[in-house]
Amino acid sequence: MRAAAIKGGPMVIFSVLYAAIDGAHFDHDYYNATHIPLVHEAFGSTGLTGVQVLKGLSAADGGPAPFIAMAHLAFRDAEALQASLGGPRAAEVMADVARFTNVVPIAQLSALA
Repeated sequence: MRAAAIKGGPMVIFSVLYAAIDGAHFDHDYYNATHIPLVHEAFGSTGLTGVQVLKGLSAADGGPAPFIAMAHLAFRDAEALQASLGGPRAAEVMADVARFTNVVPIAQLSALA
């Protein structure tokens, strides 16, 4: 996953969403116990300021949740995000995804409104 090239500015949020597709596998225990600490360790020195993990429960109408899980990674600014995703440990973080899911994540870059 690569963030769009943007410059400076306030905090940015890098959201990683795992869609609830047919045949999806997602190991929440591994994700929380191993992957998220790896993310903190790998990106903390380059500007990661926090991570929020959400587990999908249901859609608003009570149907199945459209996403198995979401992670919202807060970075000091766009340069910090770029430094993290282009840094020496980014490949390690991305390679770890296959250890907990077979879902290709959807990524979105956002700013606080």
